[in-house]
Amino acid sequence: MVTRKALAAVVLASTMLTVSACGEEVVEPDAHEQSHFGYALNTSLATTNAGSLLGVATEAAQLSARLYPAVYVQGPSGQMIPNTDLATTQVLPGANRQVIYSINPEANYSDGAPVVCDDFLLAAKAGMMPSVFDSHVPLAAQVERVECQSGSKSATVVFKEDYGARWRYLFDQGTILPAHAIAAKAGITLGELNRALTDEDVDALEEPARIWNEGFRLEQFDPDLQVSSGPFVITEVGDFGEVTLGLNEHYSGDEAALSEMVLWPKGSELETIVQSGNLQIADIGSRGTATWVDRDDPMNPYDIYKEVGLLTEQLSLGSAGVFYGAQARQAFAACVDQHAVAAASSSISGIEVPPVGVHSVRAQNPVVQQLGDLPARNMDVNIGAASVLAGTTVRIGYDGPDERKAAMVEAIRVSCEPAGITVVDASQETVSLRDLSRTVVSEWGYEEYFQGPLDAVLRSVDPNREFSMVNSLGSDPISTRDTEERLWQEVPSIPLAAQPRVFVIDRTVGNVVVNTDLSGIGWNMDRWSRSED
Repeated sequence: MVTRKALAAVVLASTMLTVSACGEEVVEPDAHEQSHFGYALNTSLATTNAGSLLGVATEAAQLSARLYPAVYVQGPSGQMIPNTDLATTQVLPGANRQVIYSINPEANYSDGAPVVCDDFLLAAKAGMMPSVFDSHVPLAAQVERVECQSGSKSATVVFKEDYGARWRYLFDQGTILPAHAIAAKAGITLGELNRALTDEDVDALEEPARIWNEGFRLEQFDPDLQVSSGPFVITEVGDFGEVTLGLNEHYSGDEAALSEMVLWPKGSELETIVQSGNLQIADIGSRGTATWVDRDDPMNPYDIYKEVGLLTEQLSLGSAGVFYGAQARQAFAACVDQHAVAAASSSISGIEVPPVGVHSVRAQNPVVQQLGDLPARNMDVNIGAASVLAGTTVRIGYDGPDERKAAMVEAIRVSCEPAGITVVDASQETVSLRDLSRTVVSEWGYEEYFQGPLDAVLRSVDPNREFSMVNSLGSDPISTRDTEERLWQEVPSIPLAAQPRVFVIDRTVGNVVVNTDLSGIGWNMDRWSRSED
């Protein structure tokens, strides 16, 4: 089968031929040749729902950060910037932390509908009911309840006792989706959706949850559903997987400086786009992939920025199949050599990234230096301990193709082979956490098993958002050590290395601020401006 990206690679400069009424051929330029502002991302651009199992595995936040903005926008220095265009917050004291979200009276979706508390209720409940929504919003597990009178501009989130320290990360980019549009697609009213969410009525939520999970996929783009609350709205999804953004005329904040841009997915033929003058910003996998930048050419318009990123690349492990028990996950972790994996990543990317031995805080966090030998001890290779899994096969997937990640998986294969473990590179063009063999606790309290084609997924995560058991801001070494010891016992994931990031920026573009967070360099793309000088 010829995939959409394979088609893009084969048909580089193809044109569409149409026949006019008088029989003459009219040549129309394809998307590569049409004049536009271009931004290339190192993701599949598979969905705009960053809380879905597909979205978290394909880094959907990079696309949806300015379509479905967060309550707090994370800046390039890690600062949490209040997004008052969407809402303001008030924290109430008490054992059960309560946060009141006052939604901007002018906040609207691109179809003119107001942003209301039902959107926040849906975002929280989708994360609180992962087996119903097929979601991955770990911090939502800390929420006890959401108080929302349907249609109101105010929502109150009540956290479980002694939880909620990381509440600013809860309503993240790409997770506050349009509840009114989902309700309409499901054939129910917003009030009916509100009641079903509040009551956690599994039967009534079956169709809304399916739409939440599947309806924001871009291979089946639905403009009636994908209405935006941010400065941009998707106007078109092209044949090559490119996504065209236009202005959201109902946006409550300042109008974006650029009225249109085209976002190109991983695998696009960037050289062809460059030749047409249509690539201004690129987030690429490694320094070596920017073959179209000639630094020796005095007319070269691009600068290249190399960064050791804020995110951690980890293996998210399945919870069924070969990794059903914690003992099996511990055994596999014992043969993974983080130093070798980081070296492989560094070799391909051209950026020296450090190995990582902590789950719950970013590698750059000073608290890591106060954890003693805990990180190093858990990065030690112990073939004897790993031999518990001798004779098993571990299938590792990632959003491919990706030369750097392939090298990382190869490093894991080499280090685990002496333990009798066969590691298989099972990368896919678009990967999802749904592909994992996993155990899910149903709404009725019993375990459900899903046999998937993968045992682990290699992906980038923000430790500040990834673990539901964490109840600190990562500044206290005692609580961080306790959390890390618990995570290394359970081993839901294996931290590997910091993520390398390479950005190519056209010098004619202003207000570009490099950011290696989940939203990437596009975190402020509504502020980008273009100079023709």
